[in-house]
Amino acid sequence: MATQIVMDHTGDTRHEFDPENAEALARAEQRFRELTGAGFTAAYRTGPGEVTRIKSFDPTAHETLFYPRLVGG
Repeated sequence: MATQIVMDHTGDTRHEFDPENAEALARAEQRFRELTGAGFTAAYRTGPGEVTRIKSFDPTAHETLFYPRLVGG
């Protein structure tokens, strides 16, 4: 199972999907496009305490984190 974690002002929402299931994979890719299109930054873990920002859907990523654009100043 792979997980997409969406952070927002209420906490986080987790979307698990089976990357071997074509329909679930398509929904995960669509979610990725919708979230990044709405301004969320996507990243995946590369090691303990390390993440890498990604700009396109990676079906091999075990865990992808989405966090909103910071607003304010």
